[in-house]
Order: sequence, then C-alpha cells, then structure tokens
Amino acid sequence: MFVDLTLKVTPEHTKDAQGNEKKALTGHLGTHFDVMDKVFPLAFLRRPALVLDVSAVAGRDIEPEDLPLERVLPGDAVLFSTGWLEREGYATPAYFKEHPQLSQRLIDALLEREVSLLGIDCAGIRRGREHTPADQRCADRGAFVVENLCNLQGVLRGAPWAGCTLYTFPVNFAQMSGLPCRVVAELPEGEE
Repeated sequence: MFVDLTLKVTPEHTKDAQGNEKKALTGHLGTHFDVMDKVFPLAFLRRPALVLDVSAVAGRDIEPEDLPLERVLPGDAVLFSTGWLEREGYATPAYFKEHPQLSQRLIDALLEREVSLLGIDCAGIRRGREHTPADQRCADRGAFVVENLCNLQGVLRGAPWAGCTLYTFPVNFAQMSGLPCRVVAELPEGEE
C-alpha cells in the first residue's frame, strides 16, 4: 500500500504562502527539499524510513529522548509527525513562525547516525534564523531536509513509530536552495 506524503498545494495556499514566507515561490512551496548547495543523489530516491509520532511533545524542542534512536540505521530517512500541519493549516503566519522544532542535540544525534533524509510535517526542523544554518549543516553531512510533509499518521496508523520504504522525487531544478518534490511511503507487505 502506498501513502502520499506530499502536500496538495492550492492557488489559495500559494497566495497565503507568498504573503507569509518570502521563499515560498522559489522552490520552497509545499513539500520540498532544502537541498542547499548540494546535488540530490539519485540513490536517495528510495530509502528505508522510520516515521515517528512526536505529536505529544509540546512547549519545548523535540529531543533524542523522545524517540527510539536505537532504531535509526545509517542511510535511513527519519520522518517526524508533529501534527502541526493538521492543527495549524499550511501557509498561515503561525505555521511558518511557531512550528515545533528538533533540538540541536537531536539533529546532531541523527547526523551521527548518518541519516540520509530528515522529514517533518511543518515548515522546518528549526525556526527563524536557525532554519537555514540547520539545513546547511545537514546538507554538509550528506542529509537533506524535507519540509511540509502530510499524511504521516497514515503510515503510523496509531503506532508510536513505523517503518516503511520512502520514495522521493525532486524536480530537477538547478541553482535553487529548495526543490519541490513528491514523497510517497510504501508500507510493508501485509500492512494494508
């Protein structure tokens, strides 16, 4: 079974995003990679993935202790279901400025585990001035950040974490820091 994790962008989303996020129409609209100054490797089109429910974390950063870090293997994609997209809605001012974020310790721990992708259902893994440096640090370590995912609960189906195969297809744009992409999870056989 396949679950589409790509945000469906409407003309209204486009208008709202333009008004609330200056980069929204330069590759950063909807579900996209922050590729920074790197080239997305074609080997990353298909990755083993771990989807984690961190929606209960509130009022603080998401920390390494909030997830089963021992399950993260080198090369994995790790996706965070914060519930923010469903609660706040895409392209509002709060969506871009108040979203949950991963702690610097958690980002470091995931990079140490040599993940390939970090995905999240909000506008980034860090907010404000820390957003771009965090994305660049990940890219410099061979990991790409995928933002504005949706339907992660369709993979989790009530569990605190779930494994799947992740397929990610970025648009072949050049000289842009963001690449719009289609992201689809394939659930293991027998889990339909």
